[in-house]
Amino acid sequence: MLTFKGSGYSVEIGSLLKSSFSSLLDQYEKQNIIVIVDENTHDSCLTFLTTNFPELENAEIILLPCGEENKVMEICFQVWNAFTEHGFGRSDLVINLGGGVVMDMGGFIASIYKRGMTFINIPTSLMGMVDAAIGGKTGIDLNQYKNQLGTFAQPKYVYIDTSFLKTLPAEEIFNGYAEMLKHALIRDVEFWNKIKTIHSEDELTTDEIIFHSIKIKASIIEEDPREGGLRKLLNFGHTVGHALESYYMNKTAISHGHAIALGMCTEAHISMKQNRLSDLEYKEIEKTLTKIFPMISLAPDDIQNVIELMYQDKKNDKGNIRCVLLNGIGFAAYDIILTEKEIAMSLLHLSLLSKISN
Repeated sequence: MLTFKGSGYSVEIGSLLKSSFSSLLDQYEKQNIIVIVDENTHDSCLTFLTTNFPELENAEIILLPCGEENKVMEICFQVWNAFTEHGFGRSDLVINLGGGVVMDMGGFIASIYKRGMTFINIPTSLMGMVDAAIGGKTGIDLNQYKNQLGTFAQPKYVYIDTSFLKTLPAEEIFNGYAEMLKHALIRDVEFWNKIKTIHSEDELTTDEIIFHSIKIKASIIEEDPREGGLRKLLNFGHTVGHALESYYMNKTAISHGHAIALGMCTEAHISMKQNRLSDLEYKEIEKTLTKIFPMISLAPDDIQNVIELMYQDKKNDKGNIRCVLLNGIGFAAYDIILTEKEIAMSLLHLSLLSKISN
């Protein structure tokens, strides 16, 4: 069992059956326990919990609809109404069992209800394990804008059991890989060199590899828990990536991990054009990302629409689009102001990559 403690929370990586989960449930013997799942984890993961942990025999199951398009306030209101009808209180426990959407949304629901309930995260996707379950940020979308509403709220525990990953298709594994590559690119060149050539699910999902990726994120958060400065590094790939994800939400939707990979490729290209990143390093990043993630083709009108969406990014200030750029592999800088022209040129390059790769 691999463990570490952050400020106000603990993470355990290994078999859930050998973790402290059962003893934690014993502490809530006289309280209500609520398990929040989506349709996928309800069918694939919930039975494992209820079968192996009799403490959950009387737990209330809250079922969320799947998909980013359902990460909205309307669904939260439905859940809060259900909490009220069941008489749940602040001393009760919420268990979030699922991928990134369940982590974001379940944490938000728990952190808001009666000014905050205790919650724990049991991520079942690689994206959830290395990103959404860690860091104490919750969020939901507002209209087509990603994570516009949210709170800073830490789970009491995060339990990471990689056996849940066996329920996922391969493309979901590689969506989490995008976030792991991001962690390496902003902070750890040795980790980048280790994982950039990984192409098998088994290599990618060992406890040790996941633990290392989480530790990179956690170390940044410990220094800046409320995103006043350094934590913004974790948004590398997200300024462009979130805009692309939002733009395609009502078209042929792309996954969060795919969008972040596209965002990293674009923002790395801008880094090179600003002479922060060498041509050789950029080509290495481009080669790694294009080998795994399909590039997209954007028409001029598409590019302008994506840029307009970027103006809604939470990191912006005084009407300027601000971004994280690379000063080299393993080194990043935040709050870099971008012009529309350089964004457009790099999105155009993304479109050229799409034509080359096809």
